[in-house]
Amino acid sequence: MSTISRRRVLTILAAATALPATTMAEAEIPLQTWQGQALGARATLRLAHPDAAAISARVASEIDRLEDVFSLFRPSSALSRLNREGSLAAPPFELLQCLSLAGRVHDATEGLFDPTVQPLWRVYADAAIAGRPPHSSDLTAARKAIGWNNVQFAPDRIVLKPGMALTLNGIAQGFIADRLADLLGEEGLDNVLIDTGEFRALGGDPHGDAWPVHLAAGGQVPLKSRALATSAPKGTTFGEGTTGASHILDPKKGAPVPARWREISVSAPSAGLADALSTAACLFSEKSGINTCLGKFEKVRLESIIAV
Repeated sequence: MSTISRRRVLTILAAATALPATTMAEAEIPLQTWQGQALGARATLRLAHPDAAAISARVASEIDRLEDVFSLFRPSSALSRLNREGSLAAPPFELLQCLSLAGRVHDATEGLFDPTVQPLWRVYADAAIAGRPPHSSDLTAARKAIGWNNVQFAPDRIVLKPGMALTLNGIAQGFIADRLADLLGEEGLDNVLIDTGEFRALGGDPHGDAWPVHLAAGGQVPLKSRALATSAPKGTTFGEGTTGASHILDPKKGAPVPARWREISVSAPSAGLADALSTAACLFSEKSGINTCLGKFEKVRLESIIAV
């Protein structure tokens, strides 16, 4: 059985900026928790705020709206319709924004980050579910469908070459975190930490300090008005446990990336950028290549890298 869904948790801890800190302390506003779904996985919202219920409802509504743009599990989503029909008229602005960012990272990584690997991903996923190796004929067809340069997008329409399909799993989680940060920021909130599988800190913690984000492989990264994303080639596999092939695919070789790295964490001004770059970093064979790539972007840092 394939392990093809990635656990993603959204956590927001926010303090009310409209109230003085002493007033909040005296009021002892309890931590509120909301749980739901985000991109096919469990999502959790936690915040200390007198209007926590209303804020939670707005965040849940925004997640649902963005699911209608990016989800591969919803047949009616914009991305699903694009993949099914090969073109999409009047695409959502968020989809165009995400594709534009994906294009920037594709160019900076010299093609290593390529959302057009979805047909290849589908071949490996279907084979893992069936408990067999991928058929060579299916792999050949999927490899022919890869090519970011064959994606055309403009404000009025997105067009794919026949046989192509997109996956935004290596960027959409972070992008959604950014959109939620925008939503809460526009409402005057700060001191917020958002985690959709990738972190976005809107300001610091309620005391004004950086948020201490703990890494799965050990250590922590302080975040303040910044984002952090972590990718692990064997974190999700096509097959059981660590014996299966990595879910991160090399678009040039048309195969899962070798597990050279156990975990790579990248921080950046936005979670979408950090998400895409941490994914792409897993395809580099040397740390020097990763640093060269990250150096093409302002205020991007390699926070942690652990070899297998």
